[in-house]
Order: sequence, then C-alpha cells, then structure tokens
Amino acid sequence: MAFSVVLSAGIRGMHVELVHVEADISNGLPVFHMVGYLSSEVKEAAERVRTAIRNADIVLPAKKIMVNLAPATMRKKGASYDLPIALAVLASLGVIPKEELERVLVIGELSLSGHVRKVSGILPIVKQARDAGCHTCILPLANRTEGNLVEGIRMIGVSHLKEALGYLTHTLEPEALAGREGKEETDGVAEELTEFLDFAQVRGQQAVKRAAEVAAAGGHNLLLVGPPGSGKSMIARRIPTILPPPTEEESMEITTVYSIRGMVDERHPLITGRPFREVHHTVTRAALIGGGAVPVPGELSLAHGGVLFLDELTEFQKSVLEMLRQPLEERQVIIARSHGSYWFPANVMLTAAMNPCPCGNFPDMGKCSCTPSQIRRYLSRVSQPFLDRMDLCTEAPKIAYDDLKGTVKEESSEEIRERVCRARKIQTRRYAGTRVLSNAMLGSGDLERYCALDAEGEALMRKAFLALDLTARTYHKILKVARTIADLDGSEHIRAPHLKEAAGYRTMDKKYWGR
Repeated sequence: MAFSVVLSAGIRGMHVELVHVEADISNGLPVFHMVGYLSSEVKEAAERVRTAIRNADIVLPAKKIMVNLAPATMRKKGASYDLPIALAVLASLGVIPKEELERVLVIGELSLSGHVRKVSGILPIVKQARDAGCHTCILPLANRTEGNLVEGIRMIGVSHLKEALGYLTHTLEPEALAGREGKEETDGVAEELTEFLDFAQVRGQQAVKRAAEVAAAGGHNLLLVGPPGSGKSMIARRIPTILPPPTEEESMEITTVYSIRGMVDERHPLITGRPFREVHHTVTRAALIGGGAVPVPGELSLAHGGVLFLDELTEFQKSVLEMLRQPLEERQVIIARSHGSYWFPANVMLTAAMNPCPCGNFPDMGKCSCTPSQIRRYLSRVSQPFLDRMDLCTEAPKIAYDDLKGTVKEESSEEIRERVCRARKIQTRRYAGTRVLSNAMLGSGDLERYCALDAEGEALMRKAFLALDLTARTYHKILKVARTIADLDGSEHIRAPHLKEAAGYRTMDKKYWGR
C-alpha cells in the first residue's frame, strides 16, 4: 500500500481554496476511482491522467487506484487538477520521492499525449500558495510569466508531464526563471487607446468634455443624453485616455479578475492600463453582473478599476439596469447560491449614453416626430433610482457646423489627463490610510469631514435641494462632485462656483424626466 498527497488549488469566486490531492494505491480490482465532490470534467480526469502517464512511458500497475480531492465540501470543477492528480499517483508508485512534493503547489491540465495546457486563475492561486508557505509552484509553461508576477515563490513552468517528473526526480532541469522578470514600464494607458483615440479628435462639445474631465478626476458615474451623431459614444470611448494609471496594487487586482476569466495576455499578463468594457444592450444579467452554476466575474467586474460603457441605455432591459443599482453603490458584486456566496470587485466608473426620445430629436419639436406619451414611455425605461446612481448628467447637443469645421485647436487627452492626475494626487493624499481611493467612493459619514461647506455654500445647497427636489442620495452626489471640481481648481475648500457647477449636472433630471 502506498499513499501520497499533492497540494493544488481551486477558485471560488475571487477566493482561492487549497485542495489536497490524495492518492492511494492498493491491491484489488484494477480501477481508477476518484471522489471528492467532483464535476463531470474533473471525473473525466481519470482517463486523461491514465493515458498521459502511459504516453510519458510509465506503466501503471494493475492495482486499485483511489484519488480523493479534499476538502469534500468544496465543489471541484475544471481540468486544472490533471497534473497534480498524475503526480500524486506517481508519488504513490514511488516514481517521485514524496519529500520533493512538500510545500510545492501543482496545477495544470493534461492532454492525452502528456502535454501540459494552460489554465485560468494562476495569479490568485500563486499568491495563495506563497501565503500558505509554499516555496515552489509547478504550473504550465504558458502560465509561467503570469505566475512570475508574484514575488517570493519559485515558478517551474513545464510543457510536458515528463518535464515535471524530470524536475522532481532531479534528472532534468526544465527551463526555469533565473530571477523574477521585471515588469514592463508603461504610462498606464493601453497603446491602442493612445494611438487611435484622443480628445483632440472631438470637435466642439466643450461642456460634455468638461463633464467627462470632472467624472474622470473623481471616478464619478456619467450619463450623456443627446441626439444621434452628437459625439456621446466618441467622448465615452476616450475617457480611459484621460484616467490616471493604476497603482501597482490596482494593476494586480485588475489582472486577478482577468486571470480568473482566463483573459490575460500570455506574454504580458500584467494589466497596466485602465479597463474599458463596452456592453451591448442585449447583455444578460449573468453576463453583466456575473453568474452561472459556479459564478464567474461578469462585465461589471471586468471593468473594475476602469470604465463600463453602456451605449443606447434605454435599449437595455430594465431588469438588467436595476441589477446594477446595488453593485454601483457598494462597489462589489455578491452572488448568493445554495452552496455559498461569491464576491467580485466592482469599483467602476459607469458611463452611459442615450437619446432623448425614440427619434432622437427631442426637445426640438420642429424635428421631433414622437408623441408625448412615446417620449414618456421611452424615458421611463430608466428609473429614478438608477438615475440617482449617476453623479453627472449632461446634454450633448447637436454639433454646429462652425464647431465641426472650426480651426480652434482642441485639447488633447494628454493635456486633460495632467489635470485629472493632479486632482487624483490631491485625493490620494487626502484619503491616505483609508479605503477611499477617489471622491466618488466617499461614504455618507465622510461628507461632513471632507465636504464641509461654509455659510454661503449651505444656503446655496438648501436652495438647490428644494428647487431640484433632490433626494438624499443626489444631494450627496452633488457634494462629492463639488469636491472633485474644487480639487481640479486646486482649492482646499468647496466654494459656491464649485457647488453651482455640480448642481448644474442634476438639472437634466427635471428637463427630461420632470423630476
């Protein structure tokens, strides 16, 4: 009788759980049996492992092979357990010295030929392995660069089962990293964005560009309303070019989400720019928020740290939009299942664009062909609670010919980005030591401290509260936006002009929705 254990891991939401792959070989009927609350793809690992071992020129004896993946209370899914299962079986046979597998985490999918295929979720798994005291991680060669982003643990990338055996038996040294590869230095903006998209390409629309600058400076949600062809989508797609680069910690968080979805670049896995996710209006709730039998991050979490853009907002199913309300407020997604809850990050800057009516010409009654009831029905697809989550609402009017053909030099993204970065640095210093990263993340309890008003400001906000029929949430939104405008202005205190501009971004509610 022979018994061995190999350490592996599985992902549950954003959380990594260590899995102990136990193998026992004893006399009895020749069978390869696996237990441990397994999904169908994990159960199929028995045949993949058996065939891969044979193609690695190792003959399995005609004995009873029992494999258990512990803990049995955790649902195991995916093919990433193939390699640890194979090594556990070979260690039980005595092919691999058991001591070589101590404090070593193993993960990887096997093909029938014995080749090791890449798997998803390597970054959080390697971080968990390091924190658990492992000194080495054996993983697919295609995942090695991603795993190498984690300091303090050695990466051994293997392309075939034979290489893993050779490393553990000291008969072959696979191509291993001599040292940790340096991270590629970038300015934090994706190359394709800076090459093709720039605010200098947007003619006119100075008020809309100002709103986009304020939104970017404070991480605020932004709603653009205007006729077709007014540049709403054009401006929204350029917002990432004026956002500050993510910090190293933010880059790792963003990369972790993409790693779990298997969407990182094999050669340059670290995401150093702000994500931009544009979602079509046919998106389902599960695709937007995240979900499935075993939930995975949705588009909202893939936009974590960046921008989620919803074009043609009124074409989205109302139930889908309402699902965004709680995650936008809490900046996280929690999905409950009978077997537990799953957490995903969702600190996004939501940008949405829509037409003012079905034909797009309202309030120009000379061109608008919609009846009042049609306009009301169209606008009612966006509820008041959803509107309350939008920090800035602004109109994008039809572009005048003189603006379109004008010779005035428009500001570039780089120029706007400098101001945004200065404002963000002010916020970083102000909120040092707290979990707040930008003004948009301020809680209601923080407003009295960070958004205090003088007597003139209090009087102004009282008038605005009554005139605009503000809710408590929209009142707080105005204060946060005013704090951002003051930061852009380099002012330590919120002044009356800052409040007036911030309140101006709430007047559109009354114009279109009559609220």
